[in-house]
Amino acid sequence: MTMLNVALPKGRLGDKVYELFSKAGYECPSILEPGRKLIFENEETGVRYFWVKPSDVAIYVERGAADIGVAGKDILLEYEPEVFELLDLKLGKCRMCVAAKRDFRDHHTKTLRVATKFSKIAADYYRSKGRDIDIIHLNGSIELAPILGLSDVIVDIVETGTTLRENDLIVYDTILPISARLISNKASYQFKSEAIRALQKNLAALLEEET
Repeated sequence: MTMLNVALPKGRLGDKVYELFSKAGYECPSILEPGRKLIFENEETGVRYFWVKPSDVAIYVERGAADIGVAGKDILLEYEPEVFELLDLKLGKCRMCVAAKRDFRDHHTKTLRVATKFSKIAADYYRSKGRDIDIIHLNGSIELAPILGLSDVIVDIVETGTTLRENDLIVYDTILPISARLISNKASYQFKSEAIRALQKNLAALLEEET
């Protein structure tokens, strides 16, 4: 049997993804055992899972260390890895938004200062609107930027909006919806096509049942 190497995102999303894979017939009981192991294998179902940081999944898949993996649409748009996007898993749903202080008004006469960790997505979005911007790339606590006057707006992922509300910020625009996607290494899709397509088909059928 062909063994598929699967990169799962660590954390709550990864747990949901594994549950979905397991329901689709790709269970691996050892992954549920407590401990610090990172790699789990089940020869019977033909899968080898490993946990990686969510933002690194696409790198493992692109470079061939994993045949397939699960990454957020935000990561795929921001970093544009050379991978195939196979399926929307409908998990980890959120949205990429523009947010700012309640009293913010966009004066088009001056360059808009945008704080974000998604520089490419922000640049593409504002380019499509013909708006001049100054991107301030930050790696954490993006919400602080407009509060402290570092930026006019932020571009960030919004799930429930609680963090924004607690910091007296509001959503001004939704750029696009985000969810977890099944991705494949391009060479693996060719050489392990039967196994990958079977998994894709099983997951798609399961998602169809659940909607």
